[in-house]
Amino acid sequence: MQKFITHSAQETEEAAEKFALGLKGTEVIAMFGGLGAGKTAFTRGLAKGLDIEDIVSSPTFALVNEYSGKYTVYHFDMYRVKSWDDLYSTGFFDYLDNGILVIEWSENIEEFLPEDHIKIQINVTGENDREIIIEREDRQ
Repeated sequence: MQKFITHSAQETEEAAEKFALGLKGTEVIAMFGGLGAGKTAFTRGLAKGLDIEDIVSSPTFALVNEYSGKYTVYHFDMYRVKSWDDLYSTGFFDYLDNGILVIEWSENIEEFLPEDHIKIQINVTGENDREIIIEREDRQ
């Protein structure tokens, strides 16, 4: 388990940039945290750590954004996904093992996540303060 305490969006991005250095290219990163917690800020930092130069934005309406750098990153927003059929219609399963999947609102698809996903919980602890907990999940 890794834990970061950040006091600004920039610090959240810097923590994610450091985290990204240890990625191998096919991870599933399941992000948990409420609206405005910093999930997209974390993804921006992760992208920077993977030499992605694109502007990273929330895929709220697109459902998935694709970014290329050291590895391909597929950035999902599962906020509106409420069932297996909804998830299937996003094409989610076709992306597995083809890059790094970063999934916002993972609580909506938790039962469908691969056993070896990485869980990132972002807790709001103050106006700009965040507690970021990163742990590898293994439900075997």
